Amino acid sequence: MKPTFDAIPQEFILEPITLNQYVLHGQVKTWNGPTTEVYSTIETPDQSGKLGPTYLGQVSAMDEASALEAIRSSVKAFDRGMGEWPTMRVKDRIKCMEDFAAKMVTKRDEVVKLLMWEIGKNHKDSQKEFDRTVDYIYDTIEACKDFDRKGARFLNDSGVRAHIRRGPLGIVLCLGPYNYPLNETFSLLIPAIIMGNTTIFKPAKLGVLLIGPLLEAFATSFPKGVVNVLFGRGRAVASPIMKSGHIDVLALIGHSSSAIALQDLHPNKNRLRLVLGLEAKNPGIILPSADLQNAVSECISGTLSFNGQRCTALKILYVHKAIKDQFLSAFTAAVDALELGMPWENTLLTPLPESHKPDYIQSLIDDALEKGAKIINKRGGERSSNFIFPAVLYPVTKEMKIYHEEQFGPVIPVRDFEDIQLPLEDMAQSNYGQQVSVFGTEAQELAPLIDYLVNLVCRVNLNSACQRGPDTYPFTGRKDSAVSTLSVHDALRSFSIRTFLAAKDNAMNKGIINDMLRERQSNFVTTDYIL
Repeated sequence: MKPTFDAIPQEFILEPITLNQYVLHGQVKTWNGPTTEVYSTIETPDQSGKLGPTYLGQVSAMDEASALEAIRSSVKAFDRGMGEWPTMRVKDRIKCMEDFAAKMVTKRDEVVKLLMWEIGKNHKDSQKEFDRTVDYIYDTIEACKDFDRKGARFLNDSGVRAHIRRGPLGIVLCLGPYNYPLNETFSLLIPAIIMGNTTIFKPAKLGVLLIGPLLEAFATSFPKGVVNVLFGRGRAVASPIMKSGHIDVLALIGHSSSAIALQDLHPNKNRLRLVLGLEAKNPGIILPSADLQNAVSECISGTLSFNGQRCTALKILYVHKAIKDQFLSAFTAAVDALELGMPWENTLLTPLPESHKPDYIQSLIDDALEKGAKIINKRGGERSSNFIFPAVLYPVTKEMKIYHEEQFGPVIPVRDFEDIQLPLEDMAQSNYGQQVSVFGTEAQELAPLIDYLVNLVCRVNLNSACQRGPDTYPFTGRKDSAVSTLSVHDALRSFSIRTFLAAKDNAMNKGIINDMLRERQSNFVTTDYIL
C-alpha cells in the first residue's frame, strides 16, 4: 500500500488547490489573510522519492472579524423576519433551491475527487455520497411542497378560523462532520435554508476543499446573506458567532464536547434551539438463532465500512456463548481477508484521514490487552504510518477504555453473554442511545427483546447493520446521541416552527381574508397548491 504517481489513475491525480475564497452577502470574496495547509494522509513520493502525506493545497484561516461580518450579513438578510428570504413565497424559495441543485450537479467529478483525497473515502462511496446528497436536496424540495400543500387551507374550530403554516426560526449556524462532509452537512444546511432561515456554514476540519467548487452556486442561487460560507478553526470563527447572541439555531453533527462548548458561549441559551447529531456506541447483538453467514456479513459492513468512521457504525458486538466460537471464527477470518487499498481501488479499508488516529486506536488496543483482552484475529493491529489493521478484541470488560469510548475507527470489541440482560443492562447504563442491530431468526425470542430495545435506542435493525438511510426515515438518538430529528420530513420541522393566522369566523374577517386571497396580497395567507 505504497503508491507512486504512476500507480494513481490519471483521472484521480490532483493538483494542489488554493481555496482563498468564501461567500459573504451573496458574493464570492477573496481572503487575503493567513491560510492553513491541507494534507492527505494518502502517501505519495516527494521529489527525492520519499513517501509522505500528500499536499493538497491551502485554505483560508479566517478570523473573528470575518465571523462578525458574516453574522451581520445573516442578521440583515433575516431582518427580524421581515427580510426578502423569510417572507418569500415557498414556491420561489424552491426555485432558488432547484437552481442550486442544478449548479451543484455540474461539480460532481471535482467534489468526488476531493472527497477521496481529503478523507480517504473510496471512489464508489464518494460518488454515492455526492449522488445521495443531490437526491436529498430534491427529496427535501418535494417534502417542502407537501408541507405547503397541507398548509394551503383554512381550519375552523369553535368559531375561530386558522391558517396554519410553518415559519423560519431565524439565523442558523451549521457545522458538519468530517466523515460525511458533504451529505451530513447538507442534511442540516438544505432544510434550514429552504424553510426561510438565513445561515452561516463552516465546513468540517477535514473535507474542506471540496466545498470550494460549490461556492459560486451558493452565492448566485440565493438572495444576499441567505448563505454565508466561512473557513477556519472553530474557535476563531464559530466562537465569536455564538458569543454574538444572534444565532437562533445551532445545527451540528460532531462531538458533544463541541456542542456543549458552543452552547456555553451563547448569552441566551434558553432561546437557542439545538439540532445535534452526536456520538453513538451502537451494539450488535448476535443471538443463538442468528443466521451466522448473514450476521458475519452485516457485522463486517457495520463495524468497518469507511474504517468504522461512522456514528452509525457497530462499535461493540455481543455474542451469545452458544454460538460464540462459530461466529468469532468466521468473523475474524472475514476481517483478516479484507484488503487495505487506495480510494480509487474501492477497497473497504482505506488510509485513515486523521494523522493521529492510528496512535489513538493503538492506545485503545494496548489498554484492552493490559486489562485481559486478546487480539483474536491474526492481522489485528498491523501498523503503517496512516493505518492500523482492524483488531478484534475479546473478551472486553467494563474496565477497558474501548468499552466506554466511541472509537470511530478500525477496532472491534467483543463481549459474550448467556443472559440477554447483560447487553440490555449495558445499553441502559450507556450514555448513548442511537441504534442497535439484532441478529436472530426466532420471532418468539425477538418480539419481547424488540419491545425493550425500542425504549433504549431510536432504531432497531433486524438482521442488518445500523445505518442512517433511507433519508425519509427518522434519524435521531436518545441521551447523548442526538437532539432533534433529521430526515427529509423531520428536518424541515426541526428548522421551523408552527405559526398561524387566527380570525373569528365573522363576515368582516371573511371579507378581509377573501380579498387577500383573491388579490394575492400576502405570501403567507395563500391557498395556492404547489405542484
